[in-house]
Formats: sequence, structure tokens, C-alpha cells
Amino acid sequence: MSQLDFIREIAKYGLENDQEKLLAALNELIEHSKKAKKINFALQLQSLLRDSIRQQQTAGLAKVGSQKHILREEDREISEFILEKLTSDYNFENLVASDKIKEELSYFIKEHKAVETLKKFDLPVSNKLLFYGPSGCGKTLAAYVLAGELDKMMMVINLGAIVSSKLGETSKNLAKIFRRAATEDCIIFLDEFDSLGKVRDYSQDHGEMKRVVNTILQLFDYLPQDSIIIAATNHQEMLDNALLRRFDMKIGFDLPDEKHIKEIVSKTLKGEEFILDKTIPLSRLIKACKGLSYYSIQKSLITAIKRSLFEIQDNVKQIKPTIDTKMWLELIQKEKVSLK
Repeated sequence: MSQLDFIREIAKYGLENDQEKLLAALNELIEHSKKAKKINFALQLQSLLRDSIRQQQTAGLAKVGSQKHILREEDREISEFILEKLTSDYNFENLVASDKIKEELSYFIKEHKAVETLKKFDLPVSNKLLFYGPSGCGKTLAAYVLAGELDKMMMVINLGAIVSSKLGETSKNLAKIFRRAATEDCIIFLDEFDSLGKVRDYSQDHGEMKRVVNTILQLFDYLPQDSIIIAATNHQEMLDNALLRRFDMKIGFDLPDEKHIKEIVSKTLKGEEFILDKTIPLSRLIKACKGLSYYSIQKSLITAIKRSLFEIQDNVKQIKPTIDTKMWLELIQKEKVSLK
């Protein structure tokens, strides 16, 4: 059967309200998609199916205080904690980073692809990662790359929604997220992790931060090995030492050197789809980019590409769009001024 045939069946059983056949058809489509190498589509369907089944199990009339009511309420709250629930098409080709970073990420992926071998020898599987370094240097992209390489769903957590002014509420919210991680084959991504894991002797926290960090320590200790937590921070020095020790791998991300600036420029220009004019040499532009993050470099170049396109859009004779290097240099300089 083709994908179109499965979709026809799903529509037919859905309209007929035949849930048993609908679920069977959905599961068949998921398996068909996996075999056809449409992994992301299969993962999205699995996630939708899992969420739907969970909602049905906790739906219906229930007295306040009953177990069903509690489960349904918790499920609603967890959805508020999730900024995004997604699959990723990113892989190592999309990541511009040092060889050391790529090597560490590669070892992590190998561990998870060889879980059965490690279990056979009673060896632990690394599942708690900390990415640290300046903003805009690839920490979030690296999380997307891991999700893509491992064919896993990723939940991006809204820490602003988790942190509560009510005493003890933040710890309870964290426990709910970790319970979800334990039941789903997914990656939990916690950005700006320092907002939760500050050292416990900060006097202004009045004891609440100590409770939060202690909760995270306990949750990390009992996290199933097939669940993955990725935390990212711009301020590793603010994290509690005991919490730092719990991470299986800590990977530092740095500002790009000239080699990696050239690489991000090449990827942004999409090989030779766009070309730079000869007004300013590329070597000078590369030097001008030093001190900026990958994000700032790419943002300034994309802006230059768009503005150059607006200026030449009526020139139908131009086969390849030429980028105004003088304009790009001005944008680079503006980025540097904005960081001061």
C-alpha cells in the first residue's frame, strides 16, 4: 500500500468513528513511514497518537480530587511547560563547530545507538548533557542535531512557566516534566539552565533555590537511561558544583575562529548560490567577524543578502545574486557596537 492508501483508510475509519480500525491504520502508516525512511513524519504521528491516547485515558467526567482528575490536570499543566514539541531534520552537516565538539557529540550518539551492547556488559548510558558557552555559539543547534541524528522527538521546555513564586511549586513542576521524560522516548531540552541550577549558597534565594537544586539532583539520580536531558547555559560558573558533577558530559562552545567563520559564511551563501562582490576582500570580512558569535555573523550576512536582493531584483540578466560586501561590513560593525 502507498501512503495515499493509508491516508484514505484513516479518513474512512475516522468518519465512520471506528476507533479500532483507525488506530490500526495509523500504526500501519507509522511503520510504513519508517520503512520509507520518513522518520520525522513517523515520529510526529507517534507523538500525536500517544498524546491522544493519554487524553482519552484521563478524559471524561471525574470528581475533583480523583486520580483521573489529577492525571488530566497534570497533563494540561505539562503542555503549558512545553514551548515546542518537534522532530528535527538537522544532522552533523548543519553544525559548524570544532572537531572536539563534533567528536564528543558523535560518541554520545554511538552510545545511544549501541544501548543493547552496553546493557549486555552492564555499562551505563550517558543521558545527561550540559552545553555551556557564549550566546549564539551553537548550543541549541547542537541539541537539534542530536535529535535529528537519533531520530527522537524533542521537547523544548519553557523554564519561565516552570519557575513559580509559590513555595515548593517549582520543584513540583520539575518533577512533572521528568515523569513525562521517563514515559516518552524523547529529549528534554532545558535552555538557560542557570535560572534553575544556581549554586545553593546564593543568599538572595532564601532557601527556595536550595530546594530546587536538591530536587534536580534527585531527579537526575533516578532518570531512566533511555531518557535524555540536555541543559544549556551561558553561565556555567553559576551552576551548583554537585549539579555539575551529575552531568555525564559537559561540552563547551566557543566563539568561532577564522576557519569556522569561513565555514559558516560558506554554508550561509549556500555554496555558490550567492556570490560576494569584489569591493572588500573576503579575508578582511573574515577578520572583521572575529569576536562575533555564529548567530551574529549569520544574521548580518543574511540581512546583507536580503538587502542586496532587493536592490538587484529588477536585473533579470544577473544569473547569480551578488552580495554588497560594503553593506555587509557595515552590518558586521553594527553587530559589534550592539554588543558593547
